[in-house]
Amino acid sequence: MTIQTNEKGTRSIEISDEHLETLQRYALLSDLLDSNGIVDESVLQKLRLNTRALLENHSEDPALLSLCHDVLFHDNMKAYGLHQLILLYLNSPLQLPQERESSTHE
Repeated sequence: MTIQTNEKGTRSIEISDEHLETLQRYALLSDLLDSNGIVDESVLQKLRLNTRALLENHSEDPALLSLCHDVLFHDNMKAYGLHQLILLYLNSPLQLPQERESSTHE
């Protein structure tokens, strides 16, 4: 799957099922957004800091390293791309139905 990382559509990142599974396994998108629901650069920075903390304890996990290298710390990843990643994750079959319901009511 490919997500667009800028509004013009000139940049993109490939997202694999493994990347989505890793996001789910580590619950990286849980409680990421503030009550305003806006995805901006500070939200991306928060995700990157949370992931760096996880890497300290799980540095041997190749899936987490791949997610970091291929997606989260990719040069093209910006706030717009993170928003697209969140939307992709919310619509992925990996999410349980009750998780989808709770995320759409927020």
